[in-house]
Amino acid sequence: MSKPVTPLLTVDIIIEFDDGSVVLIERANDPFKGSLALPGGFVDIGETVAQAAIREAKEETSLDIELIRLVGIYSDPDRDPRGHTASIVYHAKPIGGQLRAESDACNVIRVRDYLTIPLAFDHSKILSDWKSK
Repeated sequence: MSKPVTPLLTVDIIIEFDDGSVVLIERANDPFKGSLALPGGFVDIGETVAQAAIREAKEETSLDIELIRLVGIYSDPDRDPRGHTASIVYHAKPIGGQLRAESDACNVIRVRDYLTIPLAFDHSKILSDWKSK
């Protein structure tokens, strides 16, 4: 019996500070190297999507976060040029750590005008959907 082919599972995190700014990373790797994006990444075998979101936030931004709520699930087959991925997106708030780029990020910023900035993947749509809810 052959192994089933399914989309890869990822998480993205909207980390919002009390002033309404959100965290964006500058991607250090392809695809979209040099572009701004939400922090996030692939879910590892053996971890929940919530654990993956907390881990990815720490790995890319050095922030400890608290997940507030599920924003949505994004699964357009064309959302990632590497192949079909489905992303579970969380809204979170920082609860510790010092904002600095780590891991797959070469820079990390806080922005309030995130709806006017072109972002990698479908992250502009994700932020627009989140803001409208």
